[in-house]
Amino acid sequence: MSETPVGLVVVDKPAGWTSHDVVARTRRLAGTRKVGHAGTLDPMATGVLLLGVGRATRLLGHLQLADKEYLATMRLGQTTVTDDAEGDLLERADASGVTDDTVRSAVLPLTGDIEQVPTAVSAIKVDGKRSYARVRAGEDVQLPARPVTVSTFEVTDVRHLEVDGLAVVDVDARVVCSSGTYVRALARDLGAALGVGGHLTMLRRTRVGGFDLDVARTLEELERSWQHVALDDAARAAFPSLDLDDAAAGEVRFGRALPGRELGHADPVALFAPDGTFLALYEQRGPDARAVAVFV
Repeated sequence: MSETPVGLVVVDKPAGWTSHDVVARTRRLAGTRKVGHAGTLDPMATGVLLLGVGRATRLLGHLQLADKEYLATMRLGQTTVTDDAEGDLLERADASGVTDDTVRSAVLPLTGDIEQVPTAVSAIKVDGKRSYARVRAGEDVQLPARPVTVSTFEVTDVRHLEVDGLAVVDVDARVVCSSGTYVRALARDLGAALGVGGHLTMLRRTRVGGFDLDVARTLEELERSWQHVALDDAARAAFPSLDLDDAAAGEVRFGRALPGRELGHADPVALFAPDGTFLALYEQRGPDARAVAVFV
């Protein structure tokens, strides 16, 4: 490409790739090392991975807070060390007594504002060291529960199977949740609630904030034809927006406060010049609007 792009790249991540692998490939395609991601996807998972290129990397910390949507398959009757199919099998149980109705009832307490214990094999730091590193070193890691929101936990199919002589149940579900929610932990907790254990066997992220699979491209497609969402369009799609007059835009270009300006949102708001140029993210602080990050 003739010049280094600035904006968001929405990648449909393939299975088996780490998020860092995707970043490395995108750096080569974009011709710049200034590429980052807005929240990882496990290697097993596929789907929407948001990448920022150039100045748009400064949006990523805010985009990490966006809600996310997934399609998942959870196997009841088997427990693994990682709460997903990549980990060693820990326990097996006969799930023949699990019915469709009991599954649908068991997801209800896992929906809404809940306290979730993250999976131990995760990137959460414990005393400065990643939890997964402590687990792999043989430590018994017990992470504290933290508040998350599971706004949707919809069971779309229940299948009764036999694996190695024992009955298991595969549950397909659609999950919409807040940042920081572990779908692996939902599978674990669903299995625990039903007394048979559970783990995640498939995960596909279908949306991050306002960006879904409709705008995502595989790495092969990006190799053939580079596409990105320009910074102005990305900011308008990702955040509440406010168009300014020339006077206010002049103040915002220097990161100055806008006294008495009501943004009308608790989250950061993207401010735009009259010509449509994205200028900055501002937030409400008392009666004034103040700069979070300026992009010009």
